[in-house]
Amino acid sequence: MDVSGKTAVVTGGGRGIGRGISLALARNGADVAVADIIVENARGVADEVGALGRWGLALSLDVTSQQSVDDMTARALGEFGAIDILVNNAGVIGAAGWESRETPDERDWDFIFEINVKGIARVTDAIAPRMRERRSGKIINIASIAGRQGSSRNPPYNVSKAGVISLTQAQAQALAPHNINVNAICPGLLWTPMWERITARDAMTPNPQGKTQRQLFEAHVQAQIPLGREQTPDDIGNLAAFLASEYAMNITGQAINVSGGLLMN
Repeated sequence: MDVSGKTAVVTGGGRGIGRGISLALARNGADVAVADIIVENARGVADEVGALGRWGLALSLDVTSQQSVDDMTARALGEFGAIDILVNNAGVIGAAGWESRETPDERDWDFIFEINVKGIARVTDAIAPRMRERRSGKIINIASIAGRQGSSRNPPYNVSKAGVISLTQAQAQALAPHNINVNAICPGLLWTPMWERITARDAMTPNPQGKTQRQLFEAHVQAQIPLGREQTPDDIGNLAAFLASEYAMNITGQAINVSGGLLMN
């Protein structure tokens, strides 16, 4: 999974899956611009990238703002000179206060799509032209196994991730003539800040013994995942590094599950 000498931008790179991807790319030789709406988090991960011997650059990014996207792109290009790898990881599960709502409302639909789908389109549209000029690039969009099946719990999120898979295929077709690969990763069950909020809102299994949210998550993993273990940000990062490498030069337009067999295609 050698990406030595390559430069990468990871959106939402300041924690969780984004951090795992940023560090995996760095371990495999890439310099990484960690772009996040919470700049303090981005700085922390950029420092970790630096500790691995690579160039870590912390950038402010709000994927709902075209100006922010353009500024981030200009800064990354100014520092790195080129962007070889783009990982569109920034994503949300609901608008502010979603934990207190029994069902998602219009605020959730709008906010989720603005970030999860339109955010990917904005960042890709800003960076892809530079890749086209060089006839080289790898783009990786973070979808979810939620995008492969409906859900009564949070339809806006599932539909948005289905949109990411479809958008990935559209981008792959459009960019293939320019020697740019575009793929999606569909993570399964990971104990990240997002999952902590999910389990805090609604226990996934009956809880007669008063188990902690983490224990309930582990029980859910054991009951649902054939391999019997949760996925980690490192798992997602390792696949991202592979897709960003020349080993994946003939893979494009794919959505690959990393779910321990929870969902099989």
